[in-house]
Amino acid sequence: MRWLSPLARGFVVFSAGGCGRGCGGPAMFYAVRRGRRTGVFLSWNECREQVNRFPAARFKKFATEDEAWAFVRNSASPGGSEGPSPGDHVVVYTDGCCSSNGRKRARAGIGVYWGPGHPLNVGIRLPGRQTNQRAEIHAACKAIEQAKAQNISRLALYTDSMFTINGITNWVQGWKRNGWRTSAGKDVINKEDFMALDRLAQDMDIQWLHVPGHSGFVGNEEADRLARDGAKQCAD
Repeated sequence: MRWLSPLARGFVVFSAGGCGRGCGGPAMFYAVRRGRRTGVFLSWNECREQVNRFPAARFKKFATEDEAWAFVRNSASPGGSEGPSPGDHVVVYTDGCCSSNGRKRARAGIGVYWGPGHPLNVGIRLPGRQTNQRAEIHAACKAIEQAKAQNISRLALYTDSMFTINGITNWVQGWKRNGWRTSAGKDVINKEDFMALDRLAQDMDIQWLHVPGHSGFVGNEEADRLARDGAKQCAD
């Protein structure tokens, strides 16, 4: 891969050589600061899907994950800054998992990933009822709790759970108007969990962003790993 001269309108363009991971060469990390989806990817093909024909795309290849995340977050990185970031939200990935979901011996865990080696990265066993949906919701809750403890008020929260995103961004207001009942008059499933998430999200500027699970996003893969580690722990 080699740099080409930046084009007009702020494009940064690459010419890609090789096929990314799986070719036997050293692992590389493809950072997308501005594209259809931002984050760190493990192959050029996955990166290209986010930036091809995307106006003013910003992306770069790195030899280490630390450097890639620094670029995504607009931190100083080798080669200098690429200019202003589209926003100043702190990026976090969350995930929940549950083995034997819906069965008697279900084990659920939550994972929160802030970046490589970050002290706030956590994987813990989900307390209470063991389900995948509860794990997804409470992973987001944990990330917001951590953000508030660090005085972070602007959060870009990536999750592969559209159920969580739709619940907190679309459905919650209607549920509250209906006394936490659905339009059919039934109790909202995961009512207590969404109530907790709604309380935590107050006074926070949160961008709720969907990321496809197991699709090469390093942050999502790491949050999933942490969640699976958490599910192996003993329940409180």
